[in-house]
Amino acid sequence: MNKLNFFERAIGSGFYTGYVKTASGSVASAIAVLIYLIPGFEQPAFLILAISLLIVFGVPIAGKFESVYGKDPKECTIDEFVGTWISLLFLPKKIWWIFVAFIIWRILDIYKPFPIKKLETIKGGWGIMLDDVAAGFLAFFLVHLIIFATNFLIN
Repeated sequence: MNKLNFFERAIGSGFYTGYVKTASGSVASAIAVLIYLIPGFEQPAFLILAISLLIVFGVPIAGKFESVYGKDPKECTIDEFVGTWISLLFLPKKIWWIFVAFIIWRILDIYKPFPIKKLETIKGGWGIMLDDVAAGFLAFFLVHLIIFATNFLIN
């Protein structure tokens, strides 16, 4: 059994949100939103860099979490940060759009409609990460579609 060092445990568990007893994924996503609210963090270049770094470092760390805790463990929530931030990309920084993105993202992450569910079957860190990346992009698409439709109807 591989041991997790302090850095891997802190990053992989989304600053220890993975160790919350109930709804660790939702707690991690809420913390990701709070980080997003830090002024400047929402800038697309910065957010894309943060997402990219978490994917690069997160896939091997998630794989290690899986070897310690089992298939797609609740203790690994780095993927929730990635999915949340993807769903918030290029979003107007308005609380109601952030809330809509958060709700759509959580629904997609929890229920994993086809083909997102299929990505979970991939072994290791990629399986942990890719379903949340896909759910994040689907949430991104749906939120932007809602924003477009709302703007179209108002104007």
